[in-house]
Amino acid sequence: MQEEFTKSIIVELENRKAELDISKPLHSIYFGGGTPSLLETKYLQQIFEKIYSIYKVSSNAEITLEANPDDIDLQKLKELKAIPINRLSVGIQSFFEEDLIWMNRAHNKQQATECLDNIALAGFENISADLIYGFDILTNDKWIQNLEKILQYPHIKHLSCYQLTVEPKTPLEKLIKQGIYNNSPDEKFVEQFEILMDWTVQHNFSQYEISNFSKPGYAAVHNSNYWKGLPYLGVGPSAHSYDGISTRKKNSAHLGDYIINPLQFETENLSKDNLYHEYIMTRLRTSSGINLQEVKSIFGEIYYNHIYSMLREENISDYIVFENDIIKLNKPGKLLADGIAASLFI
Repeated sequence: MQEEFTKSIIVELENRKAELDISKPLHSIYFGGGTPSLLETKYLQQIFEKIYSIYKVSSNAEITLEANPDDIDLQKLKELKAIPINRLSVGIQSFFEEDLIWMNRAHNKQQATECLDNIALAGFENISADLIYGFDILTNDKWIQNLEKILQYPHIKHLSCYQLTVEPKTPLEKLIKQGIYNNSPDEKFVEQFEILMDWTVQHNFSQYEISNFSKPGYAAVHNSNYWKGLPYLGVGPSAHSYDGISTRKKNSAHLGDYIINPLQFETENLSKDNLYHEYIMTRLRTSSGINLQEVKSIFGEIYYNHIYSMLREENISDYIVFENDIIKLNKPGKLLADGIAASLFI
């Protein structure tokens, strides 16, 4: 199956190469979604060979692989280090055994710490770790301990921290519906998000996006490109692509269908209002904020004037900093980012 999957990826890359400007260098390559770390290194290498044969890849490109702690042993990590992978994004989630069981994660506490130790031994120096907070059995003390544990691994330069999302039709959702587990209250999320913001400031992690924190110079290039609305090509099952103008494509989600025909996808043409809403939603979440002169340039006077009229609303002004035609969220506003963004929609 891995060989057939890789062949389909290569077919898609070849047939969709014109969707990115091949004269411009790539600054980010990202292997994500699902468990790309399960793919044998030889197949990853074949995909890289195809990418490098089509595109110019910047000498300092950020090349990321998502991995779960139970997927990568020291041997696999050494193999990954020998190919162009230079950044790992690892789904740690928690360093407490009972939390990982509660979240129905495949790895355990020992695998979480061994994974990070082995990553250092393999020579990787740019690591992003995912942590989850705000769920029923995570106390504030345990949350602080999870954050403090990160300091033991200086190669962790980036944190992605999320409130637990209970996906439909999962074992966790079933246990919550049965009353065996409780869903976490909003108060716990607020407390632990505030702990997170204070802790990251103390330890030199910059909150460059609501859920993402980095050491200086280590903000994720790939994620930042999304938030800036730059074009990207997504290949593989369920992958999304964007032309940087108004068209988005979504690949077939079914692996078997994708292998049979890797060139089947849905196309969505975004309206001006859609594009404006996405701009507001993404920019407001970042430390760069909403640039009103950029809004005027991209969308026009109507959208620019609409934002100015909404800024007079007291329920918005209490949660933002507005200087030099830039709107940014203040600390309380970061707790209400989606609602504030929606209030600026047209």
